[in-house]
Amino acid sequence: MRPFIDPRFGDIEDDASSTKKRSLASIAGSMLIEISLLKLAIAWLLLLILPGLFLGLFPIAAAAWFQTLSDRVFEPLDGVVPLLILLLVLAVGWYGGRAFLRLAEHSFWALTSIVVQPGYGACREGLRHLAERLLPAGASQMTRVRWRAGAAAIAGILVSLLALLLLYAVWPSTHVFGALQEVGSIEQLARVALANSVAVICVYLAAGALTWAFADTTMSQPRDLESFDTAPADARRWRIVHLSDIHIVGEPYGFRIESGRAGPRGNDRLRSLVMRLEEIDHAARLDHILITGDITDAGRMAEWAEFFTIMEAHPTLADRVLIIPGNHDLNIVDRANPARMDLPTSPNPRLRQLRMLSGMEWIQGTRVRVVDHEGRTLGASLATALEAWRPAIERFADAARPRFSRRLSTLWSEIFPMILPPDGASGLGLVLFNSNADTHFSFTNALGLVSAEQVRAFEHVAKNYPQARWLVLLHHHAIEYPHATKALSERIGTALINGNWFLRRLKPFAGRAVLMHGHRHIDWIGQCEGLLIVSAPSPVMEATDDMPTAFYIHTIAATGDGNLKLLRPERIELAGVPRPDEP
Repeated sequence: MRPFIDPRFGDIEDDASSTKKRSLASIAGSMLIEISLLKLAIAWLLLLILPGLFLGLFPIAAAAWFQTLSDRVFEPLDGVVPLLILLLVLAVGWYGGRAFLRLAEHSFWALTSIVVQPGYGACREGLRHLAERLLPAGASQMTRVRWRAGAAAIAGILVSLLALLLLYAVWPSTHVFGALQEVGSIEQLARVALANSVAVICVYLAAGALTWAFADTTMSQPRDLESFDTAPADARRWRIVHLSDIHIVGEPYGFRIESGRAGPRGNDRLRSLVMRLEEIDHAARLDHILITGDITDAGRMAEWAEFFTIMEAHPTLADRVLIIPGNHDLNIVDRANPARMDLPTSPNPRLRQLRMLSGMEWIQGTRVRVVDHEGRTLGASLATALEAWRPAIERFADAARPRFSRRLSTLWSEIFPMILPPDGASGLGLVLFNSNADTHFSFTNALGLVSAEQVRAFEHVAKNYPQARWLVLLHHHAIEYPHATKALSERIGTALINGNWFLRRLKPFAGRAVLMHGHRHIDWIGQCEGLLIVSAPSPVMEATDDMPTAFYIHTIAATGDGNLKLLRPERIELAGVPRPDEP
């Protein structure tokens, strides 16, 4: 007899955070009820209020310092003090330059993600969403491209004007160029500092929105790929399996955060996929099996244990698997409660990074190499580079003490990008980027960012292989697709914050590079800035157990002109399994 509630198929509790079964408004309502107000207050203090006060105090302190410097510059003895300060700053910059540059870049993009991207991005995508709904179904691709560019320009102007209006409103309360003695009390100083902070951010928002709009408007807009390439029979070819967002869960009947009961339970669908790959590989060898992020559903140890178990059962395939981190591997705090958050002082984000690092070292550590940033060339293998860190990583995983975390603070940044070198001067190389921005909140976990340090490292390595072709792997999509969507929420807050900059930096590789990513759970092949872009569908996220899902095997060919050709892919369908109570 079938029970009233079959525990194998879950219930409403499994849909707690599912955007497929619950609306964002419903999830946001639950989040507001369940959120820890104390944690939120501490996070606001550490991430917004204190930085805001420092930002507001900076103009006052800078004015006072320059005034003191100008008063003393003509006094030989007193002038030694500013000179010593200048020499100290130069020395710190010389010996700790990379760390300071990394901190400055992180702070810049963090401010962009908090200030510019939400306002400008929401306005731009809202206008595009409206335009695509109003456009006739038969509108040409060129018409849609013009509308997308126009929406970016209008959004930049609107957001910039709003920022300038707010600047006009707070300007009377600011104290930017006056002397510190003119501020009468600590309370007044705090008010002035906050007003200064708002003014600085308004100026940055006004300039940033216009800059972003100009970049979005002048760059080539993404387009669907109209036709696939062909290649001579004797051209060298690579067969690439592109998987993404496999979202492994740790329980046999567990459901995934975003899909809940709207997706398959457990990991049986993934096991069927790997068995299918064994059959395909036996018939025609596969060169690479790429998983572009979200290997796990929430970065938990039980989920990583499942990944290890599945890979150990297929060692001949595991030797060709390459993985990169996704936002669910690093930034999800609680599978069941999007209101949970990590404080900036919490060890949990570092712990999720180390789990990911352990998985990458285990699956690909002897094949991929890190970049020697100082020498601007390829360095040791990932396994060799991590060997010296093994005791510290093991101690942190066991105890998570702050002093261990401090020692590991630069490790995560320095191991990316990972490079699988080309097999020959004109062979195919793979570059593995980390495209995840640091977040502390499950509800805002999806932001993406590729650091300038990673891109520069790849550019330095690529100069040593001027004839090579490249597969560029990242988790996030660099730019929103030129497609109408059902809901505006699908278009906002999930792409790279610096996507247009990233595509411009990759433009010199147009014709000999293919960018492959996941994150959106849908298949799309197109081009932008001359680069081919391939998005992988998720085999476990958009269908229940009884429905089919699919993945793709891409064939890439090298031609005599030095370019990389993308041939028509092979779509592999995974059949659904009917429920036991269905005929």
